[in-house]
Amino acid sequence: QVQLVESGGGLVQAGGSLRLSCAASGRTFRMGWFRQAPGKERELVAAIALITGSTYYADSMKGRFTISRDNAKNTVYLQMNSLKPDDTAVYSCAASTTRSYKELAQTRFGSWGQGTQVAVSS
Repeated sequence: QVQLVESGGGLVQAGGSLRLSCAASGRTFRMGWFRQAPGKERELVAAIALITGSTYYADSMKGRFTISRDNAKNTVYLQMNSLKPDDTAVYSCAASTTRSYKELAQTRFGSWGQGTQVAVSS
């Protein structure tokens, strides 16, 4: 397990942008961003394989969100553009410290951050 520290959430107007950061305390193989809005289930937003750079995006995020990594800093970023009020949620970073050959969307993440609030006003 690793410790994850997120930053970058906040309040933004619709159409605006935010960048979330997630720093891990140690090496990870895969990292992802999840979000959970009030009354809704947690959903995977995006994931990245740290070695290959392969990425996964949920359909509603494609073209608007970009996940990237800085392996030297054990940090993953989520650039969110063209934000909509429906993007309002608590965004949480997750990490897997075990090597996996499953599809990124099927990754079992064992480490979780505390979550950061993203609020998009209309």
